[in-house]
Amino acid sequence: ANIFIVGYAYQIGALPLSAEAIEKAIELNGEAVEMNKAAFGWGRVAAIDPAKVEALIKPPAELRDDVLKLSQSFEEMVTRRVEFLSQYQNAAYGEQYRKLVDMIVAAEAQKAPGKSGLADTVGRYLFKLMAYKDEYEVARLYSDGAFRKQVAAQFDGDNLRFEFHLAPPLLARHDRETGLPKKMSFGAWMMPAFGMLAKLRFLRGSAFDPFGYTLERKTERQLVQDYRSLLDEIAMRLNPENHHLAVALASIPEKIRGFGHVKARHLKAAKADEAVLLEQFRSGGAPLLKAAE
Repeated sequence: ANIFIVGYAYQIGALPLSAEAIEKAIELNGEAVEMNKAAFGWGRVAAIDPAKVEALIKPPAELRDDVLKLSQSFEEMVTRRVEFLSQYQNAAYGEQYRKLVDMIVAAEAQKAPGKSGLADTVGRYLFKLMAYKDEYEVARLYSDGAFRKQVAAQFDGDNLRFEFHLAPPLLARHDRETGLPKKMSFGAWMMPAFGMLAKLRFLRGSAFDPFGYTLERKTERQLVQDYRSLLDEIAMRLNPENHHLAVALASIPEKIRGFGHVKARHLKAAKADEAVLLEQFRSGGAPLLKAAE
């Protein structure tokens, strides 16, 4: 995608480089050279003939009904996310999400009339935290049929070879210099293994969850609990003066990005911002004054 944008930028004259120089840089980088050269070329085409690119990427007729469309209303967004979470874990898990969102909808209407944005923010980021991508979810996404449909739509032929690069928490070795887990290669036999693992998602978070004892999984579960507690406090203390702070607090999960050590680094910064906002929120919305030195 990045190289596609580079191609577009080059074609409209926004880059003071030659096409030859850019393609040479792609070759020197040595990563997916042919694919990146093609992306650069199609980016150039998009700048002068976007219809040609759109026609190329239009899904086959048999797959068009599966293409996700943006929700047209808040209620549609919530309903779709309830359905997703029900498949992610179970129906009760989906209903937990709906009840918490409904609580904030009611609080915003009653305690901050005329204000908006809080319920939508909670609907977005509560879902993000509850649908954290663990081993069971990766397995479900590979084995529920959607992945194979995407592959069939993009590649022709029956000689496709699948290779998965994963860092299983119980199997992956750690790099001696960085201390980070090293990814391992797995073959096509992982597809039926994914199917079996997805069926075990009822173990998620239980005492019998073999992945649940890692620090990362414990942290993800704790983030959900912390956010639920935060929503309870927001619903209790919300008023027109601190509404903007409530929205900012509810948006904190946006800053928690990535996986593993990247996510841990972002989490630390996000929690620091949350502490400042929470203190202001509890003070009624008034900005905190720093003590004179």
